[in-house]
Order: sequence, then structure tokens, then C-alpha cells
Amino acid sequence: MRLRRKLALWRAFRARRQLSIHQDNTSQIKKGDVLLVCTLRNERIRLPYFMKYYRELGVKHFLFVDNDSDDGSREYLTGAADVSIWHTTASYRNSLFGVYWMNWIARKYCHDHWTLTVDVDEFFVFPFCDTRPIPALTDWLDNSGIRSFSAMLIDMYPKGPIDAQPYKEGQDPMEIAQWFDSGNYMLSTNYEYQNLWIQGGPRARLFFSDDPYNAPSLNKIPLVRWHKDYAYMHSTHMLLPRGLNHVYETEGGEKASGVLMHAKFLNTFVQKTEEELQRRQHYAGSREYLAYHNRIKDDPELWCNWSEKYINWRQLEILGLMSKGNWA
Repeated sequence: MRLRRKLALWRAFRARRQLSIHQDNTSQIKKGDVLLVCTLRNERIRLPYFMKYYRELGVKHFLFVDNDSDDGSREYLTGAADVSIWHTTASYRNSLFGVYWMNWIARKYCHDHWTLTVDVDEFFVFPFCDTRPIPALTDWLDNSGIRSFSAMLIDMYPKGPIDAQPYKEGQDPMEIAQWFDSGNYMLSTNYEYQNLWIQGGPRARLFFSDDPYNAPSLNKIPLVRWHKDYAYMHSTHMLLPRGLNHVYETEGGEKASGVLMHAKFLNTFVQKTEEELQRRQHYAGSREYLAYHNRIKDDPELWCNWSEKYINWRQLEILGLMSKGNWA
């Protein structure tokens, strides 16, 4: 595992040459700041609410890798004092779907900072987030000697066809995508990396119903007190050293955890699917996007009679999808 981690760091070091700085405000980063790392492409319509959401939660600096957007995403972010931007035209697939780029950015700028690594359609929800910002959570994690914090990915979707209601710039996507699967999840342990492996939800139910074990993984470890020698190995599903993956309890009780509300399934998703099928830059030749496209063209509705409408984080705790552990 040590050799794997060193190889991942070497690949990140090599991938740095694919990045050109567009806006460097990293000198503004202060000790104790919570940072956010994100790779994006053509997410202009989502960025205003994404930035508002995470600024209000206490993120102090955003480190973006823009994979050659042509919709104005990079231009929108330019000029903000709490944003640094790198641009690349390199292959997303060959960068291990952005992992090499993000590992390099985190190694160079995030050492000893609590760092949140998310996509533009992922919204971090954690215990007491309605009254406490992320720094309150990270203070408790520091005092508890915890270096990493897990968040299960929950796919959100509207009632009715996903393209029925247009998403407007600056809008909270959960005003449209209000529903989720409260059950239908499979959990196992990845022996090799010792992380949890979670699958299920609407993507397994609809897009991979004939092959649920190949459905997308929903386990994430997005919040880490970063060290320059850490490395993500596959998206934010798992890291090295392996101790960072021990975000679950094995001897009774529950460790604190959160969720990432995944607002992928809006009317913009149809266009995104078509674009990604053309680019073929995602995992397994964009197999996942092909499954989406084939299902949605015939029936663009994810809602079912067992869908549950989202209320707040306490609802998710009651359902067992997140836990406050011993944080009170």
C-alpha cells in the first residue's frame, strides 16, 4: 500500500504539467481555513448556488481545476478573491477522472487544512449543519483525534420527468430534486482498502437493475485534514494511508457521518449525458452515462411510490443514512 500511495503521488506530480494557472489567490489562504477542491467542466449554471452554499457553510478558499469549459464557467469564477483556478485541456480519463490533478493541488496547497473535495452537483450535509458551520465540525473532529469524515452520496430527483421543470441559475437544486430513496442500499467492506462500499438508490434501481453490483458506488470520504503524503485512489471513495478509510464503527455504536446530496438529475442532465457520450471521458468508456441515456430517453422519471421527500438532516439520521455519533 505504501508503494501504491507513492505511485499515486508520483502520478499527481507528473500531472501538474497539464495544469496552467489561470488565477492564483492561494496567498490569501490562512492557517485554519477550510478549503474546497473541485474539478469541473461546463457547470456555469450551477456555480452561483454552489458558491453561495459552501461560502455560507464556512469554506474560505476554493481551488478549481477547469477541464476546458466553453460555457463561461472559468470566466464566472475569475475575479473572486477566495478562488484559485487552474485550466487544463488534458484528458479527464487519463488523469484518473481528475484524481491526479486534485491530489497535486491538495498536496501543494492543502497540507494541514481540513479540505472538502466535491463535485459541483454535490452538497455536503452533516449533523447540526442547520445551526453550525463546517469549522464547528472540524473543531470537534480535531478534538476527537479524527482525520477523515465520511458522507454517503444520496441521489436526489424530482417527482415527475426530470426535464419537466427547468433549473434556473442561482436556484437551490433541492427545490426541484426533493426526493430520494430511503432504502435499497447494499453495504460491504472493500478488503483491500478497508473502506465501506455502498451501492443502491435510484441508479441501481433503474439504470443497473439487471446488474446492481456494477451500479455506481455511493461511499465517499470528502472531508479530510489533509497531509501532503495523502492520496485519493479512486474519486473520493477511498484514500491512502488506509487508516483514513476507517470511518465506520466495527465494535458496536456509530461514528459520526454526513451525506452528499447529489443533485445530478435535473433537466440539465439530458444535455450533459449526450455531451459525455460524445467525449467518452468517464469510467469504462462512459458505461454509466450510456445506461442513463438508454433509460431516460424512454422514461425520464426516477420517482416511485417508495420515494421519500427530503426534510432535513435529522430525517436522514432517523433513516440511518447519517449519524451524529457522540457529537452533541
